[in-house]
Amino acid sequence: MRDDLQGLEISQDELQKLTNLPVNDQLLIITNPLQKLAKLYIQKIKSSEGATVIFIGFATFVFGYILFDIIIKIFLSWITIPSWIVLIILGLWIGGLTQTILYLIWRRKSKVVKINMTNSLQILLTDVERYNTVIRAIDINDQIEEAGNPEVLIKERENVVAALKLTKADLIRALKTEKILRENKSFILSNTELFVNNLATLTAMQVNEQATEHGRLLNEALQIALDVQHEMKRLQTQR
Repeated sequence: MRDDLQGLEISQDELQKLTNLPVNDQLLIITNPLQKLAKLYIQKIKSSEGATVIFIGFATFVFGYILFDIIIKIFLSWITIPSWIVLIILGLWIGGLTQTILYLIWRRKSKVVKINMTNSLQILLTDVERYNTVIRAIDINDQIEEAGNPEVLIKERENVVAALKLTKADLIRALKTEKILRENKSFILSNTELFVNNLATLTAMQVNEQATEHGRLLNEALQIALDVQHEMKRLQTQR
């Protein structure tokens, strides 16, 4: 990725900090890291250091198995089945238990997100995904260009990157605003009149500064506020 695109993406960690929610959290499958480790090991074998890698890997496995076998014979002498079968069973049991724990943690996080999800947040998350997709597309286009295809050159690249920076700032500002409004629902519900007055003030400011960049950003914040107010009214009617 070129230097001008570095840091433009809104990462998963950054998004979770901005929303204070485990949004877009993916279930960790324990076989995936093992597959990556296996691929890395195979790549090392194919390199000039292949013989050394094979020796170290084999020696580590043999030493680990011998140590496990000694522990079984000393502390679990009542087990009559071969130690290698015990190792396989233990590995499957630990793997299954770990995956179950990871699933329960992921499910709990998903419930937290579902409970706190608002219409505004859903829209903003979709916008963040679209924004990140644009950056990835530009990065792929850059790679195609660097591979010897100058015809795919992005015209006015500096302006495009500058626009992306402004878009990121807008998204961050909107996510922060949404979080503040969402986390203060109870206060706003108990002070509905004050909240309506604040909205009226925002509306007046937006009309006065509609033609300016600040006015455009303010309008976005107002739209988020209106969305959250609608959500809170809906919740209030269900009480």
